[in-house]
This record gives sequence, C-alpha cells and structure tokens, in this order.
Amino acid sequence: MGVVSNPDFSQQLRDVALRVTRPRLAVLEAVHAHPHADTETVIAVARGILPEVSHQAVYDSLHTLTTAGLVRSIKPAGSVARYETRTGDNHHHVVCRSCGSIADVDCAVGHTPCLTASDSRGFVVDEAEVIYWGTCSECSVRT
Repeated sequence: MGVVSNPDFSQQLRDVALRVTRPRLAVLEAVHAHPHADTETVIAVARGILPEVSHQAVYDSLHTLTTAGLVRSIKPAGSVARYETRTGDNHHHVVCRSCGSIADVDCAVGHTPCLTASDSRGFVVDEAEVIYWGTCSECSVRT
C-alpha cells in the first residue's frame, strides 16, 4: 500500500471487505497521523476523534486492521507494539537507543549479503524485517 497523503479510509476498509465503522475509521486516522504510535497513543488520538470509543474497540480495531493488512504492527526489542499505516512495501525501521523514537528506513539497495538468508531451511522467503539501532540526532547532540 505505501504512504498515502489523503487516504480514503472508508474505501480502504471496503477494499479488504471490512465493514466501515466509526471506531475503525478513528483508529486508521490516528495511526496514519501518528506513525509508530503505541496503543495508548492510538487510544488517546482516537478518543480525540471519537470521544466515546472504548479501549476494547481500539484494541479490536487494531487487531482487525492489522490482520487485514491496513495497519502494520512492529515490535522492537524492549518496546511495546507500535503501529503504522505504511504497509506492503517491506520497509524497515531505525530505533533510537536513548529516547526510543522510531523512523522508517527504505530497503537497502545494492549488494546486501547480510539481508540474504544463507540457508532458508526450505522456506520461501518473501519479506525481511530489519531494525537498525542507533542514536537519533537530538539525542546525539545531548551526549
């Protein structure tokens, strides 16, 4: 799917045969507006859009939207699940060891032997999940 500047969330739901509901729309809008947000942030933002949405409705919507491929869940080591609407392009992430901020990183180009499985053990590999770790520019300045 990739990044869409003005997404039609209702159409996206219909495209994957999901019912268009206000909680799903609020969650999609929240995740789109706040890439790499944790569940608590998604709940807070969704409640800003739809004040009566429950915790359970947000959790259910995140599960449904992730299963349908409209939302991607990432789980960096030592972190809670984070969510984004940039899906289907096999991009990766970079995480700051100091503050925990997360940014998208496009796939490596050119010769990348460390990203090629030396022995796939009979699996047909169709995706690689890579997390780069380092220190963001803001934290680098503070040290």
